[in-house]
Amino acid sequence: MIDERIKFRHLQCFLAVAQHGSLQKAAGVLSITQPAVSKTLKELEALLAVRLFERGRRGAVLTRSGDAFARHAGASVSALREAVASVAPTRPHGSEVVTLGVLPTVAPQLIPALLLQLDAGNGASRPAGLADLAISLRIHTAPNPALLTQLRQRELDLVIGRFAEPVHMVGLTFEHLYADPLVLAVRPDHPLLRDAALSSDALAHLPAFTAILPTLGTAIRHTADSFLLTRGLGPLVRTVETLSVTGARNYTVRSDAVWFAPRGAVQQDLDSGLLAALPVSMAGTEELVGMSLRADMAPTVAQAEVIGALRLLAAAHRGLDAAAG
Repeated sequence: MIDERIKFRHLQCFLAVAQHGSLQKAAGVLSITQPAVSKTLKELEALLAVRLFERGRRGAVLTRSGDAFARHAGASVSALREAVASVAPTRPHGSEVVTLGVLPTVAPQLIPALLLQLDAGNGASRPAGLADLAISLRIHTAPNPALLTQLRQRELDLVIGRFAEPVHMVGLTFEHLYADPLVLAVRPDHPLLRDAALSSDALAHLPAFTAILPTLGTAIRHTADSFLLTRGLGPLVRTVETLSVTGARNYTVRSDAVWFAPRGAVQQDLDSGLLAALPVSMAGTEELVGMSLRADMAPTVAQAEVIGALRLLAAAHRGLDAAAG
């Protein structure tokens, strides 16, 4: 028998702590105080008569009971959200929302192209009787592990990100879309381009400038660090770590910083002349960008249309790369 004293707030709080591994981070996400999170968890543990987390220096770690409860609690909350969405009065008749998770460094190029592709397709591949279906996209950006967690918890329908470690892909599938190399982006009149004494060996003079790098722990940061190591540069001293494309771009165009950026994040800036790429070989920095889905997913008509549009964009991207090569 289900204990009627267990409320939605108990499950929501439990899942937030399980996802972030920290009462403080969960409190920030839920917009409540840390003591309120602690109190809610204690109530839930008392109702279940089990300990759900071990609290210590590593934060809040799920116990064996907590891990088992998390699997069912996540599915229950997701099912409730889907049930509410299915009868929501604000949802127009004949419409469907597709919730898409995208890496911040992938979104600038991909999202506008996806929207244009969906406009151009205009539902041509839909089954008869669904020609008037309106598709709305709900787009979330976050680091790869967070997006994959949300995908497993059914908070997202699909994720566009980078290939992850096997531990993060349990219950998920990954479909390669295209490869995205790093570029060293700078303002067009940067000393490493303008000064002949520096530009003749730009990499050797790179440590003299501030480097904008992806945050530690991300796959793209590992690629950037490997690039520096294989070129004999090692860790740089003057660095800014961020995944914010807007912040990195604004700083780069106003300073002598060198931005280690995925090409897709800065392609429009390179084409417009707002930024320029240092003439340095970036071979070996290619990262796989792909589409992650739940292994048990049976796509709806709207989800299938978005997936098809992404595959068309990926094919076009690979064709341009082949032509450039």
